[in-house]
Amino acid sequence: MGTTRGTGKTLQSRVTDAISDAVFAELAESGYAGLSMEAIARRAGVGKAALYRRWPSKLEMITELVRQSVERTLPVVPDTGSLRSDLREYLATLRGQLSGPTVNRIGPGLLAESRRTDAFGEVLRHDVAGPRRAVARAMLQSAIDRGELPAGLDFELASDLLIAPLGFRILITADLSDDAYLDVLTTTIEAALKAAVR
Repeated sequence: MGTTRGTGKTLQSRVTDAISDAVFAELAESGYAGLSMEAIARRAGVGKAALYRRWPSKLEMITELVRQSVERTLPVVPDTGSLRSDLREYLATLRGQLSGPTVNRIGPGLLAESRRTDAFGEVLRHDVAGPRRAVARAMLQSAIDRGELPAGLDFELASDLLIAPLGFRILITADLSDDAYLDVLTTTIEAALKAAVR
């Protein structure tokens, strides 16, 4: 009996993984507005009932899968012992994630959709941006503790400085973000952080 239950869970997990892959592939091709449960089911090789057993709506399906993806890819807090090298490591990790084919293709569309759909916008703010801002905050707090940043640092502004320039460059303008660019960006952000005081 235990083997049967285990096999059933494995099969269910495989189906869920196939659906997740199909959702992100369809998002990349069609965007949120063009996404349909029929297309997802067809791509995943399942019936629509398999989708509705897991999620009552397209929005709930997307938000849950986005949350899970964020949880799996949340970067560790850099802890190199210096602000500059922590920043450089953080930015390199962020570049790798934003430049990945899935995020790169669906990110701009999801950002646009977050302005049209309040519930989805809340997911992006709370479940996508929130955990990454928490990582940034922990890194910045370590720099404060070491005396590299002022105790009155504006954490919200500082988090914007860490995330926004690279996010805009990769997801919006699609400009080059090679190592030379990251080196200059690191120097620039380090200087800006020292002035970002409440």
